[in-house]
Amino acid sequence: MDIATFPLGPLQTNCYVLANGGEAVAVDPGGDPAVVLKHLDAEGLTLTAILNTHLHFDHTGGNKALSEATGAPILASDADGYLLDSWMGKGGDMGVPPVPPYVWRNLEPGETVFAGARCAVFRTPGHSPGSLTFHFPEAGAAFVGDLIFYRSIGRTDFPGGDLDVLKRSVEEHIFTLPPETRLLSGHGPETTVADERNHNPFLGGF
Repeated sequence: MDIATFPLGPLQTNCYVLANGGEAVAVDPGGDPAVVLKHLDAEGLTLTAILNTHLHFDHTGGNKALSEATGAPILASDADGYLLDSWMGKGGDMGVPPVPPYVWRNLEPGETVFAGARCAVFRTPGHSPGSLTFHFPEAGAAFVGDLIFYRSIGRTDFPGGDLDVLKRSVEEHIFTLPPETRLLSGHGPETTVADERNHNPFLGGF
């Protein structure tokens, strides 16, 4: 399995493309997906799903364009649906461009398959009520959105955020993964479960 990273949108949100054979999934297309479409074409990949870790504007700005160009469905948690009625989901405020409206479907936590690869979908609230983590065990990687970053954690001061809930999500669903698991965050460099367990200053005691 191959994972490519494309920082997109006004906040340079990491959009990831996981490829397995001739199929692929995209995670969090936060802006113009032209470079993602170019990658899919160059690699001969068929995009089968667009996964949103959560529905903040900086993770969804390219949803509509990427879905329309590929026919791939957009999947997210309905617990974040309310965000689409506020600037946090719609954008269009404080200099942030508006997010083109898109059609999406609810994704429940549990075991599933994307692009022919096993995926465990975890509900990991704290940054937002509907935050999801996508763990692909064969790839040794988990897409964690804004739950946890390299030596940091996601903001919890936005509406729907909760620091204690975020820490519990990390403890129950991230720090229980194999220590070598790559954590692919919404912003910044990747890290690992072991590194964050041992060195993250916000998550001591786990």
